[in-house]
Amino acid sequence: MLRQQSRSTANNVPAVTLLKDAYVAAQLSGDRREAMRLVMDDGLARGVPVPALYLEVVASAQRDIGVMWQENRISIADEHLATAISQLVIAQLYTRLPRRRAAGKRVLIACVPDELHELGARITADFFEMDGFEVRYLGASVPAESLADMAAAYRPHVVGLSVSMSFHVDQARACVAALREALGDAFLLAVGGRAFEWSPGLVSQFGAEIYGPDVRACVSSARQLLLQQAS
Repeated sequence: MLRQQSRSTANNVPAVTLLKDAYVAAQLSGDRREAMRLVMDDGLARGVPVPALYLEVVASAQRDIGVMWQENRISIADEHLATAISQLVIAQLYTRLPRRRAAGKRVLIACVPDELHELGARITADFFEMDGFEVRYLGASVPAESLADMAAAYRPHVVGLSVSMSFHVDQARACVAALREALGDAFLLAVGGRAFEWSPGLVSQFGAEIYGPDVRACVSSARQLLLQQAS
């Protein structure tokens, strides 16, 4: 039924929402093949753009999974299974990324020490790449000193830090301090993750220049700020 409705709606529910709901069901049943088929065949092959699949299917599904876990409707193992499936799907979608002409700007993205929730940071890295940035993505739980060493060698124009759990805020502060010591003010700091959604005041405390309600806003803000610096 979903295949027949992928370009229309059922009971006024957008087709992409139906796709997301079917994807969540595949995650909860642990069916990696079905999850992949839904995204690649019922989504991409039927004209759903890659950015929409990232945000309106995979990321939206992960939010649903997170709510289920918070409400004790699923176990930690279920949440890990669902996330592993989304990692697999994102890896496949990465090969289909549309890319703008190279912007000549570099971005470095990492999760702070002990932060293991890295899917949001990975999606952010891919959106920067779609926008023409040269991207280095370091993944989960990057030690502050290692992050600073990489930044000193790579000289990024933007450094993005992801913090999902509020008890990792101190580790994030240590990362910012290490980055400032290595680079001074020669970069724009972008922050994201659930910790900043729960405590928006942290953005100004960190001195972050880039933060937005979604990944598209963050990438757009970074591009605009860099253009202003160049003018």
